Amino acid sequence: MRTIDVADVTQNIKEMCIEANHFLTEDMDEAMSRAVQEEKAPLGKQILCQLRDNLKVAGEDMIPICQDTGMAVVFMEIGQDVHITGGSLEDAVNEGVRQGYVEGYLRKSVVGDPLLRNNTKDNTPAVVHYEIVDGDSLKITVAPKGFGSENMSRVFMLKPADGIEGVKNAILTAVRDAGPNACPPMVVGVGIGGTFEKCALLAKKALTRPVDVRSPIPYVKELEEEMLERINRTGIGPGGLGGTTTALAVNINTYPTHIAGLPVAVNICCHVNRHAVRIL
Repeated sequence: MRTIDVADVTQNIKEMCIEANHFLTEDMDEAMSRAVQEEKAPLGKQILCQLRDNLKVAGEDMIPICQDTGMAVVFMEIGQDVHITGGSLEDAVNEGVRQGYVEGYLRKSVVGDPLLRNNTKDNTPAVVHYEIVDGDSLKITVAPKGFGSENMSRVFMLKPADGIEGVKNAILTAVRDAGPNACPPMVVGVGIGGTFEKCALLAKKALTRPVDVRSPIPYVKELEEEMLERINRTGIGPGGLGGTTTALAVNINTYPTHIAGLPVAVNICCHVNRHAVRIL
């Protein structure tokens, strides 16, 4: 049994909120650089160069990559041989988010009630997903999610007879409907299977997979590659102004489902696809 104090959780999440809002992960940085080189439309290339310059300034001057610093989504993969001490884990997570957004001068975008709309003024509470896994470590993923792209996400409750072509059409429909509103080039997270809520969680977590890592399932890997190619043929392009780079990656997660269903979720993220990962 390994002991982890909640104070360590708070400190790490505080730092991760600031890190994710100022710096791209290495895989995303490389994907953006490739996109600049490969974009065929002159205007699209110009937009990508401007986005890359913005990312450079953000990192050098410690200015948030985007003015929408997102709602904090936190994935906690807790080893079953870990003992959390010192207080409530959920309180520790939210305290880390509070400190990160207040001390990091990040925009506070969370309202305490979805209809009354009063700002909580510290970007809490976070959306926290817990998973018990093997081992004696605690893996934390902090993914600030802006709502320009979040609002463009969709859930489709398909029939089994719709099959893989129905899945492809659902993905393309979500991307086309999103158009420029998701701040392309986008990363497209897809969840297939499970239930209504499970497929959405699969799609959300797919966004945290490195964009240069394909699914280990052969047919899913082929689907990811096909959908990326088809999305980039839509012509939406960087900033929605036309071009050959509409998406940087399509990441797909699958899960078993009911004989009568084929749930599909498409969770779109903008070109920064912010997240930070640490293992305690």
